[in-house]
Amino acid sequence: MLYQLYQAQDDMLTPVRDAADWMRSLLDMFSGARGTEAGPGLPERSLRAGLEMISRLELSHVSPAFGITSVPSGNRDAQVHEEVALDLPFGRLLHFVKDSDVPQPKVLVVAPLSGHFATLLRGTVETLLRDHDVYITDWTNARDVPLSAGRFGVEDYITYIIRFLEQMGPRSHILAVCQPCVQALAAVAVMSEDKHPATPLSMTLMAGPIDVRESPTTVNQLANEHPIEWFEDKLIATVPWRYKGGGRRVYPGFVQLGAFMTMNMDRHKKTHRELYDHLVAGDEASAERIKTFYDEYFAVLDLTEEFYIETIDMVFQRALLAKGELTYKGRPVRPGAIMRTALLTVEGGRDDICAIGQTAAAHELCTGLRPHLKRHHLQANVGHYGVFNGRKWQNEIYPLVRNLMLAME
Repeated sequence: MLYQLYQAQDDMLTPVRDAADWMRSLLDMFSGARGTEAGPGLPERSLRAGLEMISRLELSHVSPAFGITSVPSGNRDAQVHEEVALDLPFGRLLHFVKDSDVPQPKVLVVAPLSGHFATLLRGTVETLLRDHDVYITDWTNARDVPLSAGRFGVEDYITYIIRFLEQMGPRSHILAVCQPCVQALAAVAVMSEDKHPATPLSMTLMAGPIDVRESPTTVNQLANEHPIEWFEDKLIATVPWRYKGGGRRVYPGFVQLGAFMTMNMDRHKKTHRELYDHLVAGDEASAERIKTFYDEYFAVLDLTEEFYIETIDMVFQRALLAKGELTYKGRPVRPGAIMRTALLTVEGGRDDICAIGQTAAAHELCTGLRPHLKRHHLQANVGHYGVFNGRKWQNEIYPLVRNLMLAME
């Protein structure tokens, strides 16, 4: 019933949003008839701002565009276009192709599957594109995947990473952000043990829950407050039949978004008040920055039931990888088998989602790596998002990532 209730509420709000858009169009028409010499007064600006706020009361379930058309590369701007290198039911390998003949390190960016689309890492990709040939895991909204495609759990996620690296070929690098650090480490361990030719040259793990027993955060505590049956009963819903994935059991993206917003509700309220004030004042630049962020933040995707439940169970409740108990297709996952893939871990000093020590725990697991192939960076004064986006990422963290990859080339 959870998904059906959400859908019914969204259906009821649709005419309200449409009416707000219609009234804004009328205001635009009257403003045009009045001419430019008499600008709108405060009451009209306030009404227009209020109508726009109403029209924005909507979640999107479609991935926004990356919109990266050019990047600085060498001494010029290189044009960029996207190509699908591999298309699988639950995700695509997306390649950002630059019009450059200069060979650059290939890097797979492993995006989290946690309620938002891969475009959440737009800033990460844009920065990496300066000096790298970039690919990304572009996960599909589970509600758009037919039941005939089967299941997609944690083990399948690892398989997808291996398959994507195979598609990219030898001498690639891997960079995982947040939740998939566990699966990325597992994939590299399996490939290393198998002496797979596509085993990456380096592995960068950024703010990921390798061992959640280290300095547990509120997120970790919430995952352990209830038995796994509670999550199955309270948070899993069935996709309505109007969608391609009708009948599939999922953890809805709107539930995850609600949980994220609850953690920082005062900040979100304050930001939306500021948006309204900017709209009233006619400060379009400031308003656009806020709208752009929330257009991305309010674009949500659903996770398959099995992936969500297995993640809660295997990563957050039992910490199987950290305890040496994780298996892949019936075989133990042995991070100690990693001997030639250099490791860089990055953590944020103010990260309230993945605390200090949780990602660095990877170093203790990778016992086969010699010291000169292991590096750790703690970035002071950044939260979770700042580890992979923003000025600190661009100016202080990214140079370390770039230098590691170049060193392994």
